[in-house]
Amino acid sequence: MTETLLNLDWSLLHWIQETCRRTFLDFLMPKLTMLGNHGEIWILITLILLCTKKYRKYGVVLAVGLILCLLVGNLGLKPLLERARPCWLDPSVPLLIPVPEDYSFPSGHTLSSTTAAVILIMANRKFAFWAVPLAAVLAFSRLYLYVHFPSDILAAALIGIILAFAARALVEGAERIWRQRKNPPPPTAS
Repeated sequence: MTETLLNLDWSLLHWIQETCRRTFLDFLMPKLTMLGNHGEIWILITLILLCTKKYRKYGVVLAVGLILCLLVGNLGLKPLLERARPCWLDPSVPLLIPVPEDYSFPSGHTLSSTTAAVILIMANRKFAFWAVPLAAVLAFSRLYLYVHFPSDILAAALIGIILAFAARALVEGAERIWRQRKNPPPPTAS
């Protein structure tokens, strides 16, 4: 099973390199992937949400979601699983970005992008029209740039969905506790 998955990963990566590589994409993909470096685009969107009364709660949810991405992905799974990147294993493909130094699984760009997109959809379904394509392009850029396996992307997307719902549950749980402490129920007469 693992060997079959790895063969599929390599096949898809090589197919992308053979069929999708174009000069304009070679120019565009490194710039697009930069939007996801360190979650910068999603941090900016978090700050924008926090500055609005209507979406402030989802700004908090997004902040919590991004922190969960960091903890689960970069500080948890990557060092635990230590999966080598395709560009480390096959240096024959010229890279358009500097060689990443951290491990491959899961894709941090995809993890934060999926988590953010799902949380933004929770805030307003209309946000899906730009958040989902942005998350998808950032995920694809990692394959195009030959720094992640497709299974890194797929797993990160699935984990990202889970983390989005976990972030919302954590914030809503904290809200309930806060309301109960702020407005304790009146004592009952015995």
